[in-house]
Amino acid sequence: MKRNWKAWFKAAAVRAAKTVAQTAVASIGIAVTIGDVDWIYTASASALAGILSLLTSVKGLPEVTEETA
Repeated sequence: MKRNWKAWFKAAAVRAAKTVAQTAVASIGIAVTIGDVDWIYTASASALAGILSLLTSVKGLPEVTEETA
């Protein structure tokens, strides 16, 4: 099985960035006002979500097929 690592990394990075953004929006959205946002929690939860997304992508990405490689 040959994998195109450049295509895989690009797809995984896009997926992780979307996951980070979604987590940040969800974390900010639970605060009543912008002053109540726990920015350290938001940043750490978003970073963890991005790392977990990359680790999940190791299994495989439907965007990157054998034909792409």
